[in-house]
Amino acid sequence: MAYSVSIIFGTGREGANSEKVANFVFESAKNFGFEINFIKVKDWLDKPYTGGMSEEKRSKLSEILKNSQGFVIVSPEYNHSFPGELKLFLDEFYEEFNHKPVGICGVSSGKLGGARMVESLRLVLIEFMMIPLRNTVYFSNVRNFEDEKENYKEFLKNLFEELKFYMEKLRS
Repeated sequence: MAYSVSIIFGTGREGANSEKVANFVFESAKNFGFEINFIKVKDWLDKPYTGGMSEEKRSKLSEILKNSQGFVIVSPEYNHSFPGELKLFLDEFYEEFNHKPVGICGVSSGKLGGARMVESLRLVLIEFMMIPLRNTVYFSNVRNFEDEKENYKEFLKNLFEELKFYMEKLRS
């Protein structure tokens, strides 16, 4: 049985290098066997600086999130944290996220692969009553991503296996 997973790409910046990573995670999750919803926060927020979305968008997205059994957030690190638009997006929902596992993929141009962003995002996800996974994928030196992406396949596989484990446990 296939599991429904929503991949949330957490930045609204035009031309973000991290979008290549989000597309790679999307394809990898599909190849793993998940049914995927690919959600880009910039496509849903009507007011990118203050949050908010039309009731029509909110209702549609709420249904997608409710039907998702797990999540993977792919986000760049900006100034040691996650993008504001990701927080604005998450704040539009609450019950849709409750008691569901979530994996995080950090992205940065530096060597740490968004590690500081991941740590601060985990605290927020816990407040949403989500289950942050231990396995995290840190995509470093994103400018060289195309040359190095094969190196991340095993890390993603470990994240997806842990996500599947929790989705199976929570299903019963």
